[in-house]
Amino acid sequence: MSNAYETEVAKRFTIYNSLFLDLPFDNIYRTGTLLPILTSICQAGFEKNQTPKEIIHRFFEELLSDKSDKERHDLLFKMVQYIERQVVLFDSIEDAAFEKINDLKGKGTMTALIARAENDHKKADLIEKLKSFSVRLTLTAHPTQFYPGNVLAIITDLESAIRTNDLGMINMLLQQLGKTGFINKEKPSPYDEAVSLCWFLENVFYPSISDVLIRMLNRLEIPLHDWENPNLLKVGFWPGGDRDGNPYVTHDITTKVADKLQNSILKCYYRDIRKVRRRLTFHHVEPFLIQAERGIYDSLFGGDKKFSSKDELLALLFEARDGIVKYHDGLFLDILDAFIFKVRVFGFHFASMDIRQDSRKHDDLWEGIIRTSEGEKALEEFSGMSEQEQIKKIQSYKKLPGVDELPDDFHKEMVSSFQVINYIQKNNGPMGCHRYIISNNQSAKHMLEVFQLAKILVGGQKGLHLDIVPLFETIDDLASAPAIMEQLYSNPSYRAHLNQRNNKQTIMVGFSDGTKDGGYIRANWSILMAKEALTLAAREKGIDLVFFDGRGGPPARGGGNTHNFYASLGPNVENKEIQLTIQGQTISSNYGKQVSCTYNLEQLLSAGLESHLYPSSENSLTEEQKALIEEMAGYSYEAYKELKAHPQFVNYLEHVTPLKFFGMTNIGSRPVKRSKGGGMKFEDLRAIPFVGAWAQMKQNIPGFFGVGRSIEEMEKRGKLDEVRKLYQDSLFFRSLLGNSMQSLAKSFYPATAYLKDSETYGGFWNTLFEEYQRSLANILKVSNMANLLEDNQLSRESIGIRERIVLPLITIQQYGIQKILEEGKEDAALQKLILRTMFGIINAARNAA
Repeated sequence: MSNAYETEVAKRFTIYNSLFLDLPFDNIYRTGTLLPILTSICQAGFEKNQTPKEIIHRFFEELLSDKSDKERHDLLFKMVQYIERQVVLFDSIEDAAFEKINDLKGKGTMTALIARAENDHKKADLIEKLKSFSVRLTLTAHPTQFYPGNVLAIITDLESAIRTNDLGMINMLLQQLGKTGFINKEKPSPYDEAVSLCWFLENVFYPSISDVLIRMLNRLEIPLHDWENPNLLKVGFWPGGDRDGNPYVTHDITTKVADKLQNSILKCYYRDIRKVRRRLTFHHVEPFLIQAERGIYDSLFGGDKKFSSKDELLALLFEARDGIVKYHDGLFLDILDAFIFKVRVFGFHFASMDIRQDSRKHDDLWEGIIRTSEGEKALEEFSGMSEQEQIKKIQSYKKLPGVDELPDDFHKEMVSSFQVINYIQKNNGPMGCHRYIISNNQSAKHMLEVFQLAKILVGGQKGLHLDIVPLFETIDDLASAPAIMEQLYSNPSYRAHLNQRNNKQTIMVGFSDGTKDGGYIRANWSILMAKEALTLAAREKGIDLVFFDGRGGPPARGGGNTHNFYASLGPNVENKEIQLTIQGQTISSNYGKQVSCTYNLEQLLSAGLESHLYPSSENSLTEEQKALIEEMAGYSYEAYKELKAHPQFVNYLEHVTPLKFFGMTNIGSRPVKRSKGGGMKFEDLRAIPFVGAWAQMKQNIPGFFGVGRSIEEMEKRGKLDEVRKLYQDSLFFRSLLGNSMQSLAKSFYPATAYLKDSETYGGFWNTLFEEYQRSLANILKVSNMANLLEDNQLSRESIGIRERIVLPLITIQQYGIQKILEEGKEDAALQKLILRTMFGIINAARNAA
């Protein structure tokens, strides 16, 4: 595929980029001509160990010697804008070549897995596993995708034009791109975020999920009408329900988003049923379809015939189906069956909304409830109780004070947030909102606080149709998780609830905050060990466990090669379902087009099925291998703790990196940190800006720091050969180091090397750089490679081109940071320049935050 990449992507970019650079941009004709010169000066400058300021000043002196400082900075802005559009061009070219540079029927696809299962006489086993298996992708409210909707539309059209080599249209679209603003003038609201993601649901996930499932069932010769597991591929949704640290998510927003989701799926159904009716024009069939179409229309736009549930729609469709079978010999039955299948898969909810809130907010709410119900003295007594006594007290409540009786406005909002779940379940169906996630879950009490609130506010005569989901994030919380869950399984009230929920317990683990807390190896290893211990505890109690992985785009947040990750988990981790979050650029880059969405959905689906059908020693860690990784995780953790304890760690993040600018980018509704006001505290930082800040600096610390130290320590103890063998024998460990290679490949320390001479930050920068060098050398030593990503040429080539495109952006950003640090004062023009460079750097990386 490497030759295909060179032909279909690299050479095409060279051709179309030359066309692009000739275009006038905002009445400045020289920008496109000067950009390649700036790129060359940057490359040569860093090779000569020049600082960003020296490189930019050389560019000024050689080509803009007669210009004022303002004119020079204005031109830098034009350069930034040009490069942003170069990134869009490259994205479009790469997307247009997707099926030519990826084997759509090769390893990791359902086509390949089914063929393998048939050859190995495992088709029946595969079908049986499919009946109970599930993959759930949850679209989250953490956008790091800077492109506004009008730019995304241009990208879509540009990709189509590139596919057909339509030079005239490409030229026109590049001109449109040059004249279209890339920046959101205002922060999006949580509802705006939901609307943006609904575009992907309607235009990508709806056709892609249907295509994957229908094609797979046809290949397995299973009639759609007989299929028992419509939840095999499903979508979750966080915008509008994720309240953790987001003051802009209210119960009214949640209601609006739920209505929007239903509106989106009904639009899809309306388009489809009109196509179905064009063929099914028969007696005993058409009248039912007319009724169905009218009901969908009235449900969309208001009318007397609107449906109250998907079951009403399905009843009419089944009547039509009976008519085809009974009177028309099954003519066009496949068309109707495909539509019925979609309704069964997506229901009237489209995607399942999750509600999420921080455990500390529930603590505070219960204190408010006790104070309002029983007075201040009762609250003092409650505060002095043991955890078990507090749980008993909380579970003794059968009703709560009225919303208006609670003096705290936030407490009122929290209660209303629970009550809105009733509305969603009634309007969109039980799948519309059936989970409540507790961030920062540190005890059984945190779970039971929410459980009791839900029983009172959401439960009815038929029980509580809501899953309570703990989120374990920090290293300590992951270690405590098994004991917490065992305590819950022993609680009679909660155990009765699990029985009613088919003995299924979902547990969420946070890769992002885990890595932020414990470093790369320790976080990933702690999560795997926690999963094994939690699986064992659940199996002993007869509980079906489902893991929900809070993953981001980059390796530092659980990203990278997800197929290898899920294929490597082995038999000691429950795998009846694969659930993970996807967000920001990962949505647009991996799931933004039907072809890439279909491919990546199949990769996830086949990963879980493959590990079940073909267990191997490569996917199962021996006790000796576990001991080896545990030892390495210990060394890595110590190195990362030393880094966090460095006196300049937080200062560097706050004053050197562009961390503070993430809140000014107008890309997401959530604040950069959880707490309001005050100075910057490490524990309050959100994982996205934390990881993103290191990515902007091209240092990528969370994706590798401690890896080099751990391998070095193992070599000192004569265990290097064991680590090398572990890399060869274990898919988990190989994936771990392979994803870390991506972080290293996207690092560029010459851009910040000027900091080594800083009186304040020099020592800290040297610590970062030394571990980068150590990790690079030792990963290559263990993997027996001469260069990073030798085993993944497509990633290597893509990263290489993208990094070359944004090199001037990196230089300009560091030029601004260097000048501000040297002058010791804020400069509005330089800050604006730094802010603007962030967009292109993030977009070029595609999974940088």
